[in-house]
Amino acid sequence: MKIYNTLYRRKEEFKPLRFPEVKLYQCGPTVYNNAHIWNLKTSVVEDVVARSLKYLGYQVKVTMNITDIDDKTIKNSVVAGESLKDFTEKYTKVFLDDLEKLGVELPENITPISKLIPEMVRMIQTMLNRGFAYLADDGSIYFDVKKSKRYGQLANLDISGMKESVRIDNDEYDKDSAADFVLWKAWKKDDAENYWEGEFTVNKKEVVLKGRPGWHIECSACAMKHCGPQIDIHMGWEDLIFPHHQNEIAQTEACTGKQFSKYWIHSWHLMVDWKKMSKSLGNFYTLRDIEEKYPSEPRLLRAVRMWFINGLYREQINFSFEKLEQNIKTLENIDETCKRLVRYMAEFSGVRPEFRDYMQEVIQWYTAALEDDFAFPEAFAIMFDFQKYISVQVAEWILTLDEQNAAVDMYMQFNQVFNILDVSIFEWGEDIPEEILHKAIARDEAKIEKDFALSDTLRDEMVAAGYKVIDTKQWTVVEKA
Repeated sequence: MKIYNTLYRRKEEFKPLRFPEVKLYQCGPTVYNNAHIWNLKTSVVEDVVARSLKYLGYQVKVTMNITDIDDKTIKNSVVAGESLKDFTEKYTKVFLDDLEKLGVELPENITPISKLIPEMVRMIQTMLNRGFAYLADDGSIYFDVKKSKRYGQLANLDISGMKESVRIDNDEYDKDSAADFVLWKAWKKDDAENYWEGEFTVNKKEVVLKGRPGWHIECSACAMKHCGPQIDIHMGWEDLIFPHHQNEIAQTEACTGKQFSKYWIHSWHLMVDWKKMSKSLGNFYTLRDIEEKYPSEPRLLRAVRMWFINGLYREQINFSFEKLEQNIKTLENIDETCKRLVRYMAEFSGVRPEFRDYMQEVIQWYTAALEDDFAFPEAFAIMFDFQKYISVQVAEWILTLDEQNAAVDMYMQFNQVFNILDVSIFEWGEDIPEEILHKAIARDEAKIEKDFALSDTLRDEMVAAGYKVIDTKQWTVVEKA
């Protein structure tokens, strides 16, 4: 298996630290508002990467932080007149609800950063002890970038011309230039009641600093707590490469002396009508905005998920409502083929050699696509070709019982990674009452005897009971209406 590693800007063979275990860390959201679709696209891509690794036989442990302490959460909670805790818990719930709607398998470890204050204080103290951090006159503790030998490697920065004593205490900054960044941020009036008292030893003196942790130390502490000093894969969107991920590397490795993450995977921008998403352009969407536009579309959330992942994760993808509607139509066609497949009544058992050969090729191609840096478009193309093949096989009454079961199993293998199929289709008939099933059988017998009056009566009774009656070439099918 090969993964494009942002750290070295090339595809590399994937070798986890301790096969078959994989420690995967995801940068969670800053919970100060409803998540926009770019946030959600990143989370869905990360979910499919984790699912792919599990499908390929790895034992994956996923950890994600929730940033509930930073400049944005504090500022917006003060403006809203809410406590930081109530404010961030509200938007954390919205975010996690969105992930569940989109079929994301939630990480084993999801930790709000506010619960990791002791871990962050310990890491900062370790950096002070080892000379990687210092207490500044403003009461903040900064990381000394000059002490980090590999600083700038991930972001491809040249720090040779860096000015001395340049400090940045904002959580986010855009300049592609190295600067000492804040680890513990001194309290300011605008922070209101949002502060903690960190106990540190500086130059052999005990000091209590009123303030809060900086943004970058949060992910390092979360990863350290749940994964230990090293992880296999760190994920996030490309805007986090600098400064956030670069600073994570510097501070974690300063504490451990070991490489923080072997592989870095970054998903690229989501565009809307090939423009960067922006409120000023009127193309800024949350999941709720999309749900309001299609209030009665049962396949909407699956179509959104499909749109998020049917593209190379490290290339820009474009959102449009036209494309979303095409995905809805595609899923409708897949659903209909799956329904015809499970209603299919095979006359023979066994597996034809040509069918066996084709299925082996499908599995090989599908696995190869996932192993090639998660080539989701190629994997989707294989699924769509399979869909066409099965549709023809069902229409021409060719499949045997064993082939029918193998086709259902293949759909489930696709869904193990993509999670876009309606798997309830494959449970057809299990929740139909025995009385209704007996009526369906009696109707088939009436049709054979050409007692069409009885056949119509039985159909009307099933419809009146809340069931949809479907005639196939073989038998009567009933579904909940």
